[in-house]
Amino acid sequence: MSDKALNVLFLCTHNSARSILAEAILNHIGRGRFKGFSAGSSPRDNQQPNPLGLRVLQQAGISIEGLSSKSWDEFGKPDAPHMDLVITVCDNAAGEVCPYWPGQPATAHWGYPDPSAGDGTDTQKLEAFRQTLHALKRRLELLISLPADKLAKTMLQNTARELSKE
Repeated sequence: MSDKALNVLFLCTHNSARSILAEAILNHIGRGRFKGFSAGSSPRDNQQPNPLGLRVLQQAGISIEGLSSKSWDEFGKPDAPHMDLVITVCDNAAGEVCPYWPGQPATAHWGYPDPSAGDGTDTQKLEAFRQTLHALKRRLELLISLPADKLAKTMLQNTARELSKE
């Protein structure tokens, strides 16, 4: 496997909670082998990451620097980073027609309930964010612990696709 980091894009509808958590966690634990990104199918105008999500990340010792809500259209542009894996983290985004991703990355769906949904108190919502963070972290730890040959299959597939362009 090459020394190039695997780029992983996490998608959710508004890109304010679950996908932001996943991006930050992967960048924190990815050991340089993985680079996390996030986007949404329809982030609202001037949407920012959910403050409770940012608070939970900070409490876990995970950097929130550079996190922002953005449209998935940004990752379909010619100058966008090449994605090796695209993971939807909410059921709404999984059911939407995704744009064409350059390089046709591998895809997966990891559905999680929206921690910001509902009428609970801020304390209850904060706990929902903590639970979502821990669930994402467990799954991402499994991903980053995969042996090189399992990850190499994705890289080989992408390399073969790149060779077809030459």
